[in-house]
Amino acid sequence: MNIVYSIGYGNWKRLREFVQYLKMLQVGVLVDIRRFPKSKNPDFIKEHLEIELPKSGIKYECMDQTLGGFRRGGYQNFMETQEYKSGINRLLEMLQESNIAIMCVERNSKYCHRRFIMQTLSDMGVNVVPVEKRTQTKSKTDASCPRGGL
Repeated sequence: MNIVYSIGYGNWKRLREFVQYLKMLQVGVLVDIRRFPKSKNPDFIKEHLEIELPKSGIKYECMDQTLGGFRRGGYQNFMETQEYKSGINRLLEMLQESNIAIMCVERNSKYCHRRFIMQTLSDMGVNVVPVEKRTQTKSKTDASCPRGGL
């Protein structure tokens, strides 16, 4: 059973350390769910991640359009759209192949739209693990991933 990790890169200053941590978690795909995949830290801009992550054996997928935050009308309303549901289904597809990590900047997922995605996946029986600190992970559910989707 593969795992979805929820991680905020705000805990890291350098991509090299971040990648080492992802490799320790055996993440095969980093899914960028920032609505605007830019950063003050050049290590974490989309264009840099697209180049550097594959060098370490980690795929990079930007899902800013289907799962990114900052939605007019609020994220909870956005969760009812086909766009969101297709993003969740894409995560489920990737999860069949490897562990994945959904990434945004916010260190704590309870202050980030990742919490909504985590809850959706958890309600579907997916094992979702929030990574709040570099050394601490806690499982949201141990149930197995469903074959269906939304």
